[in-house]
Amino acid sequence: MRSFSILSFLILSLFSCKQAVNEPDAYTEIPWVSIDNVEGLMKKKSKNVIVDVYTPWCGPCKLMDKRTFTDQSTIDLISKNFYPVKFNAEGPEPITFKGKEYTNPKYDSAKGNRRNYPHQLSAFFQVRGYPSIVILDKDLNIIHKVSGYKSPEQLNEILGEFITS
Repeated sequence: MRSFSILSFLILSLFSCKQAVNEPDAYTEIPWVSIDNVEGLMKKKSKNVIVDVYTPWCGPCKLMDKRTFTDQSTIDLISKNFYPVKFNAEGPEPITFKGKEYTNPKYDSAKGNRRNYPHQLSAFFQVRGYPSIVILDKDLNIIHKVSGYKSPEQLNEILGEFITS
């Protein structure tokens, strides 16, 4: 009986580990992750990172959410090859990135979803306009940035240059 219990435990453990490591065969949406979680994910599987730097008031940002990030080819390309991060460039949340905490000390909650002060991480990424896509390598160093609305075809072409195996 004890051997059966141990064997059952081992089989269940292996099955659970296999499921945790494997990615789904198909995605229906981009599995956005928090920038705070990227370093932990990199320890499990190393990939480049795509950061969608947006603001709540930005029309082209909303258009990218509606058209580009819902396109199935873009969903597949990003989901399978990158850790995708959404980052509110004017948000109030403190963020730890590469061992350093970034904040938005001038954030004004009374402004709601209107223009606000930029987050310190926006300055680190040297973002000058919205939306911006920042691509980070496996060591979380900036390897490419692009600003402005991108169609699915445009974004896929740009990202295709940064797919690693």
